[in-house]
Amino acid sequence: MLASFRKVMTEESVTPLFQPIVDLQSGNILGYEGLIRGPSNTPLHMPYTLFNVARMCGATVELERLCRKVHIEQFSRHGLEGRLFLNMSPDVLVNPDLQTDTCFFSERVHGISPENIVIELTESSSAASYNRIKQAASDYRAYGFQVAIDDLGEGFSSLRLWSELRPEFVKIDKYFIQGIDKDPVKRQFARSIFEIARQSHSKVIAEGIETETEYAAVRELGIQYGQGYWLGRPAMPPILRLPAETLSLMAKRSGAGQRHELQPFKADLTVRKILRAIPAVADATPTNAVYEIFEQQPELQVLAVLREKVPIGLIQRLRMLDRLARPYHRELYGNKPCSHFIENEPLVVDIGTSLRDLSYLITEGNPHHLSEGFIITADGEYRGVGTGFDLIREITQMQIHAARYANPLTQLPGNVPINEHIEALLTNGESFVVCYADLDNFKPFNDLYSYRKGDEAIQITAELLRQHCDPDLDFVGHIGGDDFIVVFRSRDWHERCQDILDAFSGATSGLYRKSHREAGGYMTENRQGLEMFHPLISLSIGAVQVDAAVPFSSHQIAEFAASAKSEAKKIAGNTLFVERRSLLPSVYTDGNRRRAHTFVNGHG
Repeated sequence: MLASFRKVMTEESVTPLFQPIVDLQSGNILGYEGLIRGPSNTPLHMPYTLFNVARMCGATVELERLCRKVHIEQFSRHGLEGRLFLNMSPDVLVNPDLQTDTCFFSERVHGISPENIVIELTESSSAASYNRIKQAASDYRAYGFQVAIDDLGEGFSSLRLWSELRPEFVKIDKYFIQGIDKDPVKRQFARSIFEIARQSHSKVIAEGIETETEYAAVRELGIQYGQGYWLGRPAMPPILRLPAETLSLMAKRSGAGQRHELQPFKADLTVRKILRAIPAVADATPTNAVYEIFEQQPELQVLAVLREKVPIGLIQRLRMLDRLARPYHRELYGNKPCSHFIENEPLVVDIGTSLRDLSYLITEGNPHHLSEGFIITADGEYRGVGTGFDLIREITQMQIHAARYANPLTQLPGNVPINEHIEALLTNGESFVVCYADLDNFKPFNDLYSYRKGDEAIQITAELLRQHCDPDLDFVGHIGGDDFIVVFRSRDWHERCQDILDAFSGATSGLYRKSHREAGGYMTENRQGLEMFHPLISLSIGAVQVDAAVPFSSHQIAEFAASAKSEAKKIAGNTLFVERRSLLPSVYTDGNRRRAHTFVNGHG
C-alpha cells in the first residue's frame, strides 16, 4: 500500500469533489467544501485510508498540499462562486513551509481572492501548541483568509480551539445533527453552540443534514448554514443550484410561518451555581509554597492570587509545573513571589451575575477565560473560581429543562417554564405585564380545513407573537392548543400588542379559500344539522399589569389574565382588553376569592 501511495503522489491521481454549503433560509449556496478521493477501485480511494497512510509515511504535509492544489485549480476552472472551504490539519497550519507555497499565498490564487478561501481546521490530534495555532491563524488572516473549525463537538479540544481562534465559521459535527429532529439532547447541544456562536460573532454550519426533518429542526434553531446529502452530495462537477424540489420544500416552510428556536428560561441561574471553593494565596507567597500546594493536592488545577484580599489573577497548575520543570527554573523562581506566574488579566464576576450574562462577558472578552476559568466574588471579596466547562454544562442543562416542557408544535416554553418565569419575576420584585392570547372561532376552522391547517394557524400566531417581543426583555410561552402567554417587561407593551393585532389578519389570510376571505367567513353545519356562519379566525388578548409590590403568586396572576382574556373574547374581531382594576390585596380577600387559576389548556 505504501508503494501505491507513492504512486498516487507522483502521478497526482486524486479526484477533487465539492459539496455545497447552503443558506438554510434562502437556499442560496454560500460556497463549497473541497473533499478528496483516491484512485477508484483501490484501497486508497476513501480519504480516511489515504490520509492514514500519509501519516504513516510522514507525508501529511505533501498530501494536503496536493489536495489544496487540485481543489483550487478545479474551483477556478469551473468558475464556481462563493467561498472555498479547504481542510487543513493544525500541524500543517503551523508548518512554516506552507507560507512559501506559491499555489496558496499570492494576491489572487488562480483567480480566487483570498477573502473567498476558508481554512477549515480539522479536529485531529495535533502536536502544535494553541499559541502556535493562534499565531498561524492570525498570519493567514492578514493575507485575507478566513478560518473555520470542523467537527465541533467531536473532541473537547475543539472548544478551546474555538475560544482561542474566534473563527469566522464553526461546523457542528454530524453526530449531533443526524436524528436531531428526534433527540432533544442533540437539539440542546446545537442550540448551546448557536447561542455561544451568536455572542462570539461566528457563523454556524450544521454538517450531516440527510433528511428534510433534520433540515427543519436545524433551521428552527436559527442556524443559518447547513451541509449534507439532503442539500447536495459531494460531486465533480458540483451543483450550481439546489434542485427545484428542494428549493420548493424550503420555500413552503418559509411560507408556513417558521418556528423559532426555543427561548431559554429567562430567570437565569447565577454564577453561584458553578462556584468552586478553590484556595487562594497572597501575591507575595513564595513560588515553592504554591508548588507544594499543587503537589499535595493533585486534583487542584488552579489557584487564585490575592493582593490585600482583592483577587488579581489565577495560577494554572500545569503551566506552573511545566515552567518549574525546566533546568534551573525551580532554583531561579522558587523563592520569588508566586505572582510572577499570573499569565493573563483575570475575569472577575460577582456571585449574583446570571450565567447568560457571564457567557456574554466571556465571548466578548478575552477567549482564554473559557479554558482557564474566572474569579467569583461577593461584594468585592474572593469567594472561589468558575470554569468554562461548568458554565457550558449549566447553560445546556437550563435549555434541556426548558425543552422538556416545550410545546412540540411551536417549540415555545410550556406551562412549567411559564409559571417558573412569572414566579422568578415576582421574587425579584419586578413589574411586568401578562398577556393571555387566544384564537377566536378556531374550532370550526379546524373542523372545516383539517388539523394541518389548524396547526399552521397556531404556528403563524406563535411566530407573530415572537416577532413583536423584545428577546432580551419579554417571554413568549405556549400553554397548549390555541392559547399563548406573553410576559412583557418592555415599556411599550401596549403598542406591541396593538401591532400584533394589526398584523394578524394579513398573516393568516393565506389559510383560507378565496371565497371565504371575501365573505369574511364560511357556513358549516352544527351538530343539529343546521347551517351556521362562522367568522374568520381572530385574536383576543387579555392583559394584566402586575406591580412589583403586589403579593400574588403566578397562579393568582393567571386567574386575572384568564379573566381579562374572557372579556376580550366578548368583543368581535382582533381585540385587546386591559384589566384596569387595581391588583391590591384587598381585592383578593377570602370572601370574594375564586379558585386559583393556573395556565392550562383551553380557555381557562
